[in-house]
Amino acid sequence: MVPLGKGVDQFVVTGQAQAIILGIETSCDETAAAIVVRDQSGRGTIRSNVVRSQLDEHAAFGGVVPELAARAHVEWLDHIIAQAIQEAGIELCEIDAVAATAGPGLIGGVLVGLTTAKALAASLDKPLIGVNHLEGHALTARLTNGVAFPYLMLLVSGGHSQFVLVRGVGDYERWGGTIDDALGEAFDKVAKLLSLGHPGGPALEHTARLGDPKRFKFPRPLLREDRLDFSFSGLKTAVRLQAEALAPLSDQDVADIAASFQDTVAHIVGYRARQALERFSTLFPTEPIRLVVAGGVAANRRIAETLETPCHEFGAELIVPPIALCTDNGAMIAWAGAERLALGSSDSLAIAARPRWPLQDETMQVKRHGT
Repeated sequence: MVPLGKGVDQFVVTGQAQAIILGIETSCDETAAAIVVRDQSGRGTIRSNVVRSQLDEHAAFGGVVPELAARAHVEWLDHIIAQAIQEAGIELCEIDAVAATAGPGLIGGVLVGLTTAKALAASLDKPLIGVNHLEGHALTARLTNGVAFPYLMLLVSGGHSQFVLVRGVGDYERWGGTIDDALGEAFDKVAKLLSLGHPGGPALEHTARLGDPKRFKFPRPLLREDRLDFSFSGLKTAVRLQAEALAPLSDQDVADIAASFQDTVAHIVGYRARQALERFSTLFPTEPIRLVVAGGVAANRRIAETLETPCHEFGAELIVPPIALCTDNGAMIAWAGAERLALGSSDSLAIAARPRWPLQDETMQVKRHGT
């Protein structure tokens, strides 16, 4: 169980009944379900959080195959939900609502999870909450650390790289993002280029520990431009050209390229974080400054260490939830559903699955009590 941290009284909605939420996540290659309880004071507890990775199914292809992912969700989701219910020590009929990822993601997988959630909500006569997957990441730190609004989020994953101002539930402002490859995608592609295996991010980080990060000087795209966007396509191309120039690569060549690539990425992320923190401090001069890092790339220690420097400069708190809650999981979806349900927000069974769903989309706005 993961209780909320200190400071929760700054943001909770009081007077709400306890809610037991089933969360379902199937947006990519993890089949996940969880039970999260939000108590009357607004504190949250993870009662179960079951995740089945599909690494074995996709390893031979060097990446996620959408059709295989959807088939695996169909095969395993019912079992994962049953396990989550059992580990939580409750009966299925005891849940108060069903929350499921409605997008963005691989549409086949999203449909599997959302359709299952609709069936459960209809059969149990419970509210359905269609959750934006990115909102699940954005609100996780409130579950784990009791973070009050507003705060700054850096989302870095296989599909997303962006800075987001989190003002409230359903109230987000995207400050910058990638114009081509997401950061996790860039890690995976460079790892594949260097024959490091799948998933690429952890493999590349491990190899980089053995290399010299100063041996190769790779480009740092867009840093001369005064905006909070990323671009990793040119960096990836430079890595490929360097590898081709050295071929055949020795083990040390591979380690040095990996280390130099990772060091370059860390510098880019750190530089952009400094800009984002400066903007936040200007907009909210009296608010505590918090930078929340979410997404699978948050596990990369080199990047996390780089972020500590600008946070120290601005007196900001760097918050990285437990890595199991940074990667895709059902608990983050359940908690986002609980936050929305507490504000009187739910969805009809007609809600559609969406392969693309910007976090700042106007349809993300929450209907507040009394409106």
